[in-house]
Amino acid sequence: MSKKSANNFFYRMLCGAFLGISVIAPGISGSIMAVMMGIYDDLITIISNPFKKFKNNFFFLLPMAIGAVVSMLLLLKVLDFLFANYTVPAYLLFMSLIAGSIPSVVDEARQTPIKKKYFIGTVLAFAFALTIGILAKTDFSIASNTASIPMEIYFPVCGAISGMMSMVPGMSISMLLMMFGIYEPLLTLATSLMSPDGWFTAEWFGGVFTVATVVIAFLIGMVLFSNITKRVFEKYHSLGFLMVLGFMSGSLVSIFPGLPSGWLNWVLSIVAIAVGLSISYLFKILGKKFNIKE
Repeated sequence: MSKKSANNFFYRMLCGAFLGISVIAPGISGSIMAVMMGIYDDLITIISNPFKKFKNNFFFLLPMAIGAVVSMLLLLKVLDFLFANYTVPAYLLFMSLIAGSIPSVVDEARQTPIKKKYFIGTVLAFAFALTIGILAKTDFSIASNTASIPMEIYFPVCGAISGMMSMVPGMSISMLLMMFGIYEPLLTLATSLMSPDGWFTAEWFGGVFTVATVVIAFLIGMVLFSNITKRVFEKYHSLGFLMVLGFMSGSLVSIFPGLPSGWLNWVLSIVAIAVGLSISYLFKILGKKFNIKE
């Protein structure tokens, strides 16, 4: 492996680590993390047609998958501790990561002529992301109005919708699943499947089937919607990134935890903001230096 390839491999592992963190950090969008790290366009291109240049796609995504799994295993308890005990600094850390990438998004939007009507898309995207965040915070649940729908149908439908929204920067999958009322049931079900005591029973196979249908529906929704997203960016580059700006801004407002209380939280919050902005800037430099597109 050449030095450049090794650098690219480890850089993509680092990107994967942050994508893994976005999965377990409440309210954080993986797509926004991808925008921040400069890999969003690459992911959209691959996911929209995963079997085209399959070998190249596989080796491009492999280090990201490794980084994501490692970070989720190592940092799950750390993030749980931070969000439970230092909520404001923890959220401000991720908010500053997102905010630090806004100049890059604006620069991308300026690559092609911007029309005034495009800002309607920005406003709509902002309102949509803000609404989703507010509804999730108020424990709003769509499931209360869909109790008559069988779980075998409702869960995959929710998975497909979540997959579609996963490629929209600013959309938190955990927030959507909470709104649908299936986040905790899925988490409990997935945890129970790991217990050896219940393996290969009728209930175990039923649980595997439910989780598998949700995952498959999620992947199908993600692939189908990524094609639409990719075409928007190709045909309306400026509009696409202005809408990304709207989604990101709406997400920032919706996850704002409020001002810190006490001197310790204030100090930690200032440090968190500085660290978040520094990491965001570092990714911008590393992305250019390692040139992740091989």
